[in-house]
Amino acid sequence: MVPMFGGYGLYILFSLPALLLGMWAQAKVRSAFSKYSRVRSNVGMSGAEVARAMLDSNGLQNVRVEETRGMLSDHYDPTSRTLRLSSDVYRSNSIAAAGVAAHEAGHALQHKQGYFFLQFRSLMVPTVQLGSWLGPIIFMIGMFIQSTLGTQIATFGLILFAATAVFAFITLPVEFDATKRAKAWLSTSGVLYQSEMTGINSVLDAAALTYVAGAVQAVSTILYYLFLLSGRRSRR
Repeated sequence: MVPMFGGYGLYILFSLPALLLGMWAQAKVRSAFSKYSRVRSNVGMSGAEVARAMLDSNGLQNVRVEETRGMLSDHYDPTSRTLRLSSDVYRSNSIAAAGVAAHEAGHALQHKQGYFFLQFRSLMVPTVQLGSWLGPIIFMIGMFIQSTLGTQIATFGLILFAATAVFAFITLPVEFDATKRAKAWLSTSGVLYQSEMTGINSVLDAAALTYVAGAVQAVSTILYYLFLLSGRRSRR
């Protein structure tokens, strides 16, 4: 909807690099997960068993591990202290499943230890849910109003939407740290052989790229809005 203010060419100029990065990151994730989901780990533990072992070894017996629907819908829910794994991870004894399960268990460890960025991200969720859809609407309304009030309204919408960019950047250390914890535990727990860590690195490092792409996308959208807003002010 927003491109009407600056033309689709301008919008593409701002968004295309982030879009290409996102497509590349998603392709790498699919490729790595597809490859290593077909490679059985030598120990043969399922993703659910790997997650359970990592949680228990860190004193998190109170965290449940449940199966959930959807491909790569794996996540840790801090409100209910539940680690939910997709069927492809929960039931599989592949290297890819072990990596994803351990990564999500890493979030549970963060929760237990009061990891700052995880706590901050959780606090931001309501604001981001509101700002991600309401911010652009308010911005567009303001751009249609030809007055100082319109500029103020558009600026408010931009600020509201900017919370999504902050959230995206806060997500980076949360995800990188969870991956670091997963790799450290997997390499010393005996769940995997050292030779299998190459597959773990491939899967988790590819997944990390998707969060980088998300942050770049959020920033590119904000830059586009800022460009439109500055152009409006220069014409006054």
